[in-house]
Parts: sequence; structure tokens; C-alpha cells
Amino acid sequence: MAWYDYPALAGVAFLSALLGSVAGTGGSLVLLPALVLYFGIQDATAILLIANASANVSRVWVNRRELVMPVVGWFALGSLPLVVAGAWLFTITAPHLLTRVLGGFLLFMLLWRRLPLRPPTPPTVRWFFPVGLAIGFVSGLMATSGPLSAPFFLSYGLRRGAYIGTDALITVLMHIPKAAVFLHQGLISLRVLLASAVLIPFMIGGAVYGKRLLDRVPDRVFAYAIEAVLLVAGVDFLLRG
Repeated sequence: MAWYDYPALAGVAFLSALLGSVAGTGGSLVLLPALVLYFGIQDATAILLIANASANVSRVWVNRRELVMPVVGWFALGSLPLVVAGAWLFTITAPHLLTRVLGGFLLFMLLWRRLPLRPPTPPTVRWFFPVGLAIGFVSGLMATSGPLSAPFFLSYGLRRGAYIGTDALITVLMHIPKAAVFLHQGLISLRVLLASAVLIPFMIGGAVYGKRLLDRVPDRVFAYAIEAVLLVAGVDFLLRG
């Protein structure tokens, strides 16, 4: 990757963090295809893990007064062990197979966003324990799982800052064991750390600026941008590996 590619990648990083802060989910799905093109699936996922953590920490901070901690606790209790299992499976799977799986996953995310999903309203916050079990494994295996969890958070009544901040804190907690697995398996190299360091300021900037736009811009404007990326990248990765 040449030095002049980094400004373009930094711009995508800023946009992805901004999209995630306004639309509530999907920002990582915009950055991931660009990273895969430059770095390959395994390095791209490790870079996204580190860089996206900075954006999510920023979202937690700017929405800290609206966090719903019982949801965080029960979701994390279910998800963290399964994150480890999914991350370990990721590290031992062939890269070309992972890329095709990612392509299929992106297209599934596009379909998932378009389905009129209305999960039943949970009678108790403990309902997030089994939800966390399923989504934790997907999060460990794939680079992101935000769109999968969105309908459940919305069904529980989380909106705007409460949804974005709570989801961001859960994501940060899931990143910790995943990063430990990646480090143990040798996926966090100097190349990954340097690329992440370049992107982190732009991820933070996009997350903070997105908070300012949260109540000004219709969600659907950003949703269309996310879905266009999912369609193009999903087909490309699925066909080419």
C-alpha cells in the first residue's frame, strides 16, 4: 500500500464513523471492504477491530448519560464467551474462504436491513442474554454484527443516544476478548498497528461529529449509503474471494 492511499482510506474511516454515529449501525460495514482491498481479510479485520474501538469509545463518551447498563450487562454475559469461540475460528480459516463468507455476510446484512423485522418486546432485560450468545459468536467470526442486534435494541425501546451509546459499549466489551485471541494468534502485527494508528483520529472525529448530526439528518440518507456499499462489496467478495 503506497503512502498516497492513506488519505483516501482515512476519508472512508471518517465517513464510516460518522455513518455509525448517525444511522446507529453499519458504519463498520462501509470501512471493512476498503480495508480488505488494501490489506486482505485477516489484517483488515484486525485493523478494523482496533480502529473501530476508538470510534465506539468516543460514542460511549458522548452518549454516557444515556447508557442503559442492565442491557449492557446481560448482553455481555451471553456474548463474551462466544466471541472467543468465533474469533478463534476466524484465525484458523483460510483467507480466501473468509473473504467469500464475508461477501455472503454483507449481502445477508443488506437483506436483513430490508426485512420488516419486529422482534417481540422483551418481557425482561434478561432476554438479552440469549441474544448476546448468538450475536457474540457472529461478532467473533465476522468483523461486525451491529445490524443483527439493532432490531432487538429498538424493540426494547432504545432510541438515538441510548441506542448508540449502549450498542457502542457492548461492542467495546466484545472487542477485548477478540483482540486477545488475535494477539495470541499473531494477527496483530506492526503493520496492523501502524495502519490503525493512522485511522484512529479520523474514526474519533467521525464519531464525535456524527453526534452533532444525530438530530439533524434523516437516518435514511445514511442508510442508503451503507446499503450501496453492502451490495457492491458483497457481490465482489463473494465472486472473487
